[in-house]
Amino acid sequence: MGERPIGLVFPGQGTQRQAMGAPWRDTPSWGITAEISEATGEDVADLLLHATAERLRRTDLAQLSVFSVAMIAHAEAVRRGAFDGPVVACAGHSLGEYAALTAAGAYTLPAAAALVAARGRAMREAAAGREGTMGVLVAAPLEDVERLVGSVREEGGDVWVANVNAPGQTVVSGAPEGVARVADGAASIGAKFIRLQVGGAFHSPYMAPAAQSLAAALKDTAAAPRHLPVVANVDARPYDGAGGWTELGTRQLTSPVLWEESVRTLTGPLGCGRLVELGPGRTLAGLIRRIAPDVEVVSVDGPAALD
Repeated sequence: MGERPIGLVFPGQGTQRQAMGAPWRDTPSWGITAEISEATGEDVADLLLHATAERLRRTDLAQLSVFSVAMIAHAEAVRRGAFDGPVVACAGHSLGEYAALTAAGAYTLPAAAALVAARGRAMREAAAGREGTMGVLVAAPLEDVERLVGSVREEGGDVWVANVNAPGQTVVSGAPEGVARVADGAASIGAKFIRLQVGGAFHSPYMAPAAQSLAAALKDTAAAPRHLPVVANVDARPYDGAGGWTELGTRQLTSPVLWEESVRTLTGPLGCGRLVELGPGRTLAGLIRRIAPDVEVVSVDGPAALD
């Protein structure tokens, strides 16, 4: 494979599935579940092995589960010396940003796990206080989606662009009626609309109460003064020092996830010739192949991928 610079990428909420920890249970890195359990007060091993699909739809538990699997995968890859080139940068999709910050050395594992737990609780509470939903528009250019969303908002509908995932894949977020009006207009811009099974209007102004709550937790959590560059969701720029993550993490809850641009930062200015996805599923690999088809991408969603 050569010595091409590697970027590590970590998936977010929505990639969780039942028994997703099972492939990792017999690896030495499974012990991480006990460390995360101690930091969060949740039985992480039980979540990863026995939680029902319904239980894993709960925002806080979904986020903690995905984070935990990502951290186990990363630890096992490091333990086995599986990276065949220098790791030069990290990025994560929404929740995945906390796994990226941990892998980059910005936060310790217990500190990051506590932040993920606080973030999940805050988002769940904000969603309970104000009903919201999300949906994906497939096949339409971003400019057309932004125009449609803008027109719905001008007519009084609460809806915003939440994720710019890849060319032809944009997620919107907001009030059920606002998102429904975007769905009704999807055909007019040549898009297919897919409703997401989520518990709230994430990455929209509806998450302002959660952002306020998370800001306090972030302020109380020390980050390392220097670490590997992590590309931030909110502006797709790399950051490699303690300054900024309180603000960036707070803004992330109410701002769009600029994933397409983040991948271009990894593969352009940061020079990553290979991207390794660590965590459940292969969602990011699919997006990356649409964004940067010439860049090699590998998904590590079980120990077999490391052999």
